[in-house]
Amino acid sequence: MLGSLINQLFHTDLPRTGLEQPRARGSGRLYVFGDEHGVTRLRDLRQSGSFRLVLPRTYRPDAEAILVNTAGGITGGDQFSLEIEVQTGATLRMTTQAAERAYRAQSGEIARVTTDVSVQDGASLNWLPQELILFDRCALRRRLNIDLAPRARLLMVESVVFGRAAMREVLNDVIFQDRIRITRNRRPLYIDGMDLHGDAAAHLARPAIANGAGAMASIVMVGPDAGRHLKTVRAALPQTAGASMLADDVLVIRLLAIDSFELRRGLIPILEHLSNNTLPASWRL
Repeated sequence: MLGSLINQLFHTDLPRTGLEQPRARGSGRLYVFGDEHGVTRLRDLRQSGSFRLVLPRTYRPDAEAILVNTAGGITGGDQFSLEIEVQTGATLRMTTQAAERAYRAQSGEIARVTTDVSVQDGASLNWLPQELILFDRCALRRRLNIDLAPRARLLMVESVVFGRAAMREVLNDVIFQDRIRITRNRRPLYIDGMDLHGDAAAHLARPAIANGAGAMASIVMVGPDAGRHLKTVRAALPQTAGASMLADDVLVIRLLAIDSFELRRGLIPILEHLSNNTLPASWRL
């Protein structure tokens, strides 16, 4: 009888949740405000799972926040969300501890990363994450939504590396969907999207798309003085990059590079110029 009970116990069907691979979950919320002395202060900070928000002491009136993914990367099935609010009078620099990595995913599993940002009147945000590195057979859907008040300022960079050149990695089979949406008073200001499905290397090799580039970046600057930077930025850009004014106060820059090293070599001088030499220290490590 005991043998029968043991046999029944070990042959009972288990719920599927008990057989699934562990997946990372992370969320964070950061609200900052400007006090009467023009110093950016913390109003609300919440974090859970694999997301950590670190606020180093900078001895400056603005604030810096570093996003850390303790999971060490992103793989299929992971779920991450981030909410940021830069309130009136505040200035925030947002970056990441290191380059993010989108690793190989199991069949049928897709990771999702969603970020929602609000910047109020009289507030400023420098959104400066380090690059996202895609690995072969990754599966990731990413959303970045930034809503600006009429008198808000923004400097944003988003960069993607299509496999590590030093490791001779080739992206033959990926799923990558990326959406960037910047609005002002909820009305579209800058909308960008990328869809790579299947043989990304072959797609990027086409002359009209990326001409074999292994990395790319987009920069958007929104502010009343954006136009005065156009001439200086154009003079500093490599031949595989371009800059234009999307509106009187919206500067857009796109860069292509053969690999991540060349991308950074082109990016850092431009970001230092546009950020008044306040690029986060993690970019130089």
